[in-house]
Amino acid sequence: MSESTDPASPAGRIAAGYAFTGPALDLGALLWDGACRPDLQIRIPLSMLSRHGLVAGATGTGKTKTLQLVAEQLSANGVPVFLADIKGDVSGISAPGVANEKVTGRAADVAQEWEATGFPCEFYALGGIGTGIPVRATVTGFGPVLMSKVLQLNQTQEQSLGLIFHYADSKGLELIDLKDLRAVVAFLVSDQGKAELKGIGGLSTVTAGVILRALTAFEQQGAGEFFGEPEFDTSEFLRTSADGRGVVSVLELPAVQDKPQLFSTFLMWLLADLYADLPEVGDVEQPKLVFFFDEAHLLFNGASKAFLESITQTVRLIRSKAIGIFFVTQTPKDVPADVLAQLGNRVQHALRAFTPDDAKALKATVKTFPNSPYDLEELLTGLGTGEAVVTVLSENGAPTPVAATRLRAPQSRMGPVEPAALEQAVKSSPLYSRYAEAVDRESAYEKISAEQAAAEAQAEAAAAAAAAEKQAKEQAKEEQKTARGAPKPDPSLAEQVVGTGLFRSLARSVGTQLGREISRSLFGTAKRRR
Repeated sequence: MSESTDPASPAGRIAAGYAFTGPALDLGALLWDGACRPDLQIRIPLSMLSRHGLVAGATGTGKTKTLQLVAEQLSANGVPVFLADIKGDVSGISAPGVANEKVTGRAADVAQEWEATGFPCEFYALGGIGTGIPVRATVTGFGPVLMSKVLQLNQTQEQSLGLIFHYADSKGLELIDLKDLRAVVAFLVSDQGKAELKGIGGLSTVTAGVILRALTAFEQQGAGEFFGEPEFDTSEFLRTSADGRGVVSVLELPAVQDKPQLFSTFLMWLLADLYADLPEVGDVEQPKLVFFFDEAHLLFNGASKAFLESITQTVRLIRSKAIGIFFVTQTPKDVPADVLAQLGNRVQHALRAFTPDDAKALKATVKTFPNSPYDLEELLTGLGTGEAVVTVLSENGAPTPVAATRLRAPQSRMGPVEPAALEQAVKSSPLYSRYAEAVDRESAYEKISAEQAAAEAQAEAAAAAAAAEKQAKEQAKEEQKTARGAPKPDPSLAEQVVGTGLFRSLARSVGTQLGREISRSLFGTAKRRR
């Protein structure tokens, strides 16, 4: 019995730790004492992929190929996969690979039966920025809690945002995109709308100003494209193809590399939505979905405290939904410690130690591995491209021995597909007609704008009526004034006669005599005839 196969030898003990009885993914062959041992295979149990993982290593060491290798085998086992493609170089997973001397040589080294194979893929883009089926979310679907975290609001501001969402919901004001939210906030601090929230706490102009400024900054990160309709149904990521293989969903992100807040916003929404919708299942034979986030350092660099807390909590809890998450980055220190502690599976490619900082990072990385017979500091700086130090969780959840591994070659294309082929794949998808065209239906912005326009028109009409009434009164006064100041006309001959003193005296005399005669006649006191 050779040392490599002797169960009592170090190599034998390492290999024994990877002799699983259930379904497992093949990573490669053990490296021991400077040689590749194809008879000692290093694997990862399919049931443990929901325990999350990390693929790390310096640039050019083969991290993306490892991601591709694992994603292919997950798909082949009927597990849907989500790939966040920052650099745009994993779209080749949809096309068969090309055999060459390096591929066939690697396959022979690790006892791999290599066959060129493409895998079922869908390509997506955030809000349609770039090539892919647009992924959008509505503001209502995003919710006030997540929105507060994204906008980095404090507790008081978060509570106020909750009131804003509550008001919009109770009044039938649909919050679809960011202009809807902005319109409601502005309305609630306007003269017309400030009384609307008085009964439930109100909204201060200072808080409204903070929210509006945060929304403006958020839009500058490209978020305006992400919010809208039709809202994407995240269950689309859980599909399998007609032949039973898991669909690989590739999120094309090259066009938003300079918009990390947009990507982190999407990630928070996606994980929260899946967590809310999927039932608790506990430990299962295989995961329902596995995420791979390439270039994860871009995700965490400069991330807000709220985002880090959200990711940490989600990674900790989403395992019970049979969802696995793998971060792909350069060094473990790129991932926050609280997140790193939740990652049960490790594939560590070579690290460089060219600077004192590199050496410090190398020592810190070595300390994160279980004890092993390898000199890990020496090993990690001497690994070749496509080689890695592996430790995973066994079927009973215990860490496996540290194993230096020469990894298998992916069977799909190792590089991006042509732009024309990518465009054709997107437009031929059955999902394209469902999500491609943005819809801007009547929502809060349009309704509030219409109400304000009607109120303004009514105010203008009232002002016009008041002005007309005032003008009419002023005109009447002017006419009266003009009438009083006008010269009187010359009296007629009759008026002159009537106006004389003789005529007035005669009239009084006649009137007096006539009055007496009438009174006497009425009361029976008429003058007797003699």
